[in-house]
Amino acid sequence: MSRFEAENEVKSIISEILEECLKRGHSFSETLVAFMVKSVVLNPTNCFNVDRRLTQHDIQRLKQLCLDKLTEDCSPSLDTIKMQLYFDMNYTSRCEFLAEIHRLLDSKLSGLSRGITDIRAKSREDFHALYHQIITYILLRSGTGSPTDLGSVLETDAALESVLPLAELGAFLVLVKKDKEQELRELTMIVTGIRLFIEASKQDEELLGIQTLMPAVLKEGLQIRDESIRNELSTTQCLVWRYTALLEKLTNPDTQSGLLDFTQIKQALYNVRQHEVFLKILLADASICFSNMESHQAKLSSLLKQLKELVQDNEPLPRSTVFPLFKSVSKLWLELQDEAQLLNNLNKIAVSLKPFLVSQAKMFSEACLESLLEAAEVKTDNQRIIDPDLLKSQQWLLPHTADSFTGLPLQYNGFCAYMLVKRDGLLLPGSGSPEIFIPLKHDRIQVSRAGLTLFCLLQNAGSGKTALNSVVIAGRRKYCDQVFLNRRTDSLARSSNQTSLEGFGCYLA
Repeated sequence: MSRFEAENEVKSIISEILEECLKRGHSFSETLVAFMVKSVVLNPTNCFNVDRRLTQHDIQRLKQLCLDKLTEDCSPSLDTIKMQLYFDMNYTSRCEFLAEIHRLLDSKLSGLSRGITDIRAKSREDFHALYHQIITYILLRSGTGSPTDLGSVLETDAALESVLPLAELGAFLVLVKKDKEQELRELTMIVTGIRLFIEASKQDEELLGIQTLMPAVLKEGLQIRDESIRNELSTTQCLVWRYTALLEKLTNPDTQSGLLDFTQIKQALYNVRQHEVFLKILLADASICFSNMESHQAKLSSLLKQLKELVQDNEPLPRSTVFPLFKSVSKLWLELQDEAQLLNNLNKIAVSLKPFLVSQAKMFSEACLESLLEAAEVKTDNQRIIDPDLLKSQQWLLPHTADSFTGLPLQYNGFCAYMLVKRDGLLLPGSGSPEIFIPLKHDRIQVSRAGLTLFCLLQNAGSGKTALNSVVIAGRRKYCDQVFLNRRTDSLARSSNQTSLEGFGCYLA
């Protein structure tokens, strides 16, 4: 089968699944259904051979498996996949987000910019129209007011007049297009700085004065506090630790769990673990925003004070002295807006992730979890970290340079390979230390205290390598069976300094 035929067959399968879902009263995006088809095919337990063409029987079975997963009631696993797709489609790295909002603003103002740089003004009316276009451009580029607000227009007109009087507009018109574009950017920075300085001078506290010029997005950004995401993360982590403790108890060979099926508990754990990872990514970005906003506000206040001191004697100052300061004020103002927009977006994503936790909350209420846990000890991830000092009692054979291994990919996203196999998919954090890992040929794994102890014993007995290979092979199979890894979000994990699940899926258990 050609690539074109294969793609058409997949599209046909997706279309038929979407149609059947609608008949059953469920509306899903094509992206979600495509993701589900891919995950079902790649799940080894479903026994699809990806190296040959699917038979009609395979196609019907594939569609049925997908429909069963998609229409399952109160499914934490389906919620997790939806969470992954939402995050994948709405989150971008800091650099990408800022580049995108700048691109959108440039695109929005491109027509106005062309109108200014391409105009051939001749009459008095043409000059006035061009001057008004420049004022409109400055307002829209700086975010200091609306072109329909008369007060903003008059204030900008007065500030522009002090930099480029209407009578001197002819000097702008004789410039070549590239120089006009540069001059337009310079005018925007200087005029915006002047307006910010004028507003700041009306108050003893500089930043209070410029609040009247702040766009809504900046005002909202300044009101956001990182406690909201931190509190959400804390709540989710408490659930993570409780589900982990419960699964430890239920998968313990010495525990008589009876006929209790803990598949749903694992799905709930995977659901909150994924939520935790995404919140850590958002919090890491938000922390940078808060830090930058605090720094920008302090620098902006300092610059405005400096300008106040320079002009307090009402003596004329050379442009070479004040214009660079006005431009610096504008630069900080625009950077402050960038941070606010990013922070608003991060906060919006964090709020939008909450609905994807509903199923696990319905299945396992507070009282239900307490009843199942009974007297089980609930440990935090930090309590599971292996203390490097404990390793001093052992003799370790270390590679000549650990740096040659630290760059290798981390298998199972930092979770203990031994517990993943031994406890049927239990996600138990590994050593928690980048210095404690077991190097493999192409990657490395981390293990918990129990796994590390076992490998040490086996190594002393001379069977460590065989046992390690067995665990790695079984771990990969188990990880694939229990946890579908969404490779599309690998970049998200790399953008965070946290050990994360990289788009950790879960409904294939």
